[in-house]
Amino acid sequence: MNRVLWVIVVVTFLLACFLFLQAGAESSGTPAKAATKAKLPKNLAGLNGPFDLAGERIPEVRYYLQETRVVHFGFDGKRTGMETYTVTLRCVPAVLSGKSGDEYMVGEFAVRIGPGEAEMIPELAGWSYVFPVDTPGLDERGQVFGIPHEKFMNLTTSRGGEIAGAGGYPIYNSFIDFHAFCDVLARPTAGGGGIQDLRTIGHEIVHASAFTAPPLNLGSGIKKGSVFRNGEVKLTLKGISIVDEAACAVVGYDSGENTLRMIVPMGIDRDIEIVGGSEYLGDIYIDLATRWVRKVRLDEFVVWETRLPSIEPAGTGQKIPQTHARHLLIRMINREEFERNQSIGK
Repeated sequence: MNRVLWVIVVVTFLLACFLFLQAGAESSGTPAKAATKAKLPKNLAGLNGPFDLAGERIPEVRYYLQETRVVHFGFDGKRTGMETYTVTLRCVPAVLSGKSGDEYMVGEFAVRIGPGEAEMIPELAGWSYVFPVDTPGLDERGQVFGIPHEKFMNLTTSRGGEIAGAGGYPIYNSFIDFHAFCDVLARPTAGGGGIQDLRTIGHEIVHASAFTAPPLNLGSGIKKGSVFRNGEVKLTLKGISIVDEAACAVVGYDSGENTLRMIVPMGIDRDIEIVGGSEYLGDIYIDLATRWVRKVRLDEFVVWETRLPSIEPAGTGQKIPQTHARHLLIRMINREEFERNQSIGK
């Protein structure tokens, strides 16, 4: 695949993944919207709260399955393609693993293009890494959540296909998504402006990551000046629901209007520039008894324009507009389902 198409693939999946790089930053100062308690019958009064969503998670091993569908559209409204990325993860909390953070192990990672059969990524099966719960963000190498970039740069599929260079970023972004929703938004934020501030049904806050502008760190192929600018990221305590027989707080999130500028070197004094924006929203279901995330839903809508350099010094390069929607589902599974997915992939 040529360089321009690789760039398009990167932008497709990374427009949203840097929302949370500065989750530990100070709150924007926008006042929280306090909810007025509803007048409920006495036997339902407890539904008003107050709730404590900042409690520690029960130290138990957990298993998850995440599926991301990316649907591409032409500007005539017709679907032009779709990819599906599926990953299973096992989480061992730091208190049990003895590591510096929660230890995650990949069961299987599968990629499906359109209606075709899923292909596994053998290099990721059994791969483990540590998520720094207390210090999420950029590590000393500038990597988001400490997840190594090089792990995703030269992957192959179970059928021998090569996923080289930027083609690995959609796979990498699946891990960024998981921790963004299950950890950054679903855990307390240092300095306020986090989930710990949601106390009653209908309460809305502006998250600490609102209006920050973290750089896009995609390795040496992305120039300085590339940046993702967050919108007014909000969290809302919507209510109480039941997931797998467990009572859960339903926390809604909305990213607001995000913008992106990415500069990709194409040669001497020649760059590809990508500009665009997105908005995504969804719900996080947090188990009130254990504080573990039971389920996450996401819908994102993205538009961008790829601006190619002109061949002529004084000419105007081609502009390629594109749009797509992303639909993500994360759900907690049991050990048997996790191991069953592993056996299917082998």
